[in-house]
Amino acid sequence: MEQPCYRCREEVEQGVPFCPHCGAPQIRVVIAEPEPALAMAGDMPDSVELSSDQAVPVLAVPMRWSSALKPCILAAMVGSLLMFLGLYPLVAMLSVGFLAVIFFRQSNHGLPIKLGTAARVGALAGVLWFAISSISATLLTIVLHKGPEIRTQLLEKLQQTAAQANDPQVQAMFERLKSPEGLEFLMIASLVVAFLAAMVLGSLGGALGGFLLGRRDRN
Repeated sequence: MEQPCYRCREEVEQGVPFCPHCGAPQIRVVIAEPEPALAMAGDMPDSVELSSDQAVPVLAVPMRWSSALKPCILAAMVGSLLMFLGLYPLVAMLSVGFLAVIFFRQSNHGLPIKLGTAARVGALAGVLWFAISSISATLLTIVLHKGPEIRTQLLEKLQQTAAQANDPQVQAMFERLKSPEGLEFLMIASLVVAFLAAMVLGSLGGALGGFLLGRRDRN
C-alpha cells in the first residue's frame, strides 16, 4: 500500500522510513484526541452540599510575629497605663495577654486563633509590658529623684522581715542584703522574677482569651 510523501507528494510504499525521491522522513506520530468531558460546566449543580465529616474546616490564624507585634505593643501600653492608674500588677499582666489576643484577632479580620498561638501572643505582650513598665518606672524615678526614697523603703522592709525571723542565719542573710551589693542583687533578682511573671501570666491571659473567643465562635 502506497501513500503520498508530505513534501514532494510522490507515492511512497508504507513502512519506508524515508522518501526515495526527496529523502524526507516518513515516520508519523498519531496523537489521540482527548475524551469529551463527562459533563459540561452548565450541567453542573450550582452548589454541592457536603456532610459534616466531608466539610473542610476553617483554618485558624497562624502565628506571625510581624503581624502580632503591633497588637501586642498596643495591649502592653494599655496595661501599663492601667497599672499606673492603680491596677494590681498581676491583674495587669493577665489583662495584657487577653487584650493582645483581642487586638490580634481584630487585625486578622476576626478569623479564629489557635490556642497555642493565643498563648504565644499573650507571652509576647507580657514581655513588652514588662519592658515598657520598667523603662517608665526608671524614668520616673530619675526625673522625680525618688532613688533614695525607694532605697530607704526597701531597707525598712528588709529590717522588718529580719526582725520577724528567729533564725540567726536568716538574720545574717538579711544583713548581707542591706549592703550595696546585696541591694543590687535584690533589684536584679526582682527584675528577673517580674520578667518571668509577666511572660507566664501574659501567656495565661492570652490562652484564656483564645479559649473564650473559640467558644464564642463554636456557638
